[in-house]
Amino acid sequence: MLDLNTLLLAVAGGLFVVALIALLVWAFKVFFGRSSSPGFLKARERRLAVIETATIDTHRKLVLLRRDDVEHLMVIGGPVDMVIESGIRPRLHYPPPLEDVIVATSEARPAPDFSKTGSV
Repeated sequence: MLDLNTLLLAVAGGLFVVALIALLVWAFKVFFGRSSSPGFLKARERRLAVIETATIDTHRKLVLLRRDDVEHLMVIGGPVDMVIESGIRPRLHYPPPLEDVIVATSEARPAPDFSKTGSV
């Protein structure tokens, strides 16, 4: 027959095994996962990305895709998917100006006084 001590020991052992499995799954995701989190095996750089989408109507969407620093504009959904434009170069992201750049400011000039008439 099962007594209470044996039953409690079995439940505790089962919980320990479940916790150990959860810890192993978490460790596997951290070290071998595709995220950019710390780990000794890094995932390769992604080559394909959806940059932006816009809904045209209830069935079709306009999608801007990027593959290897080249963008492609496509219409998807509906009866046929089409490439609208291919080989689009992405906009350049200019770095912020250097800290030693000085923007000149000036005071406003007073308005000319036309009430005085000058002789020519």
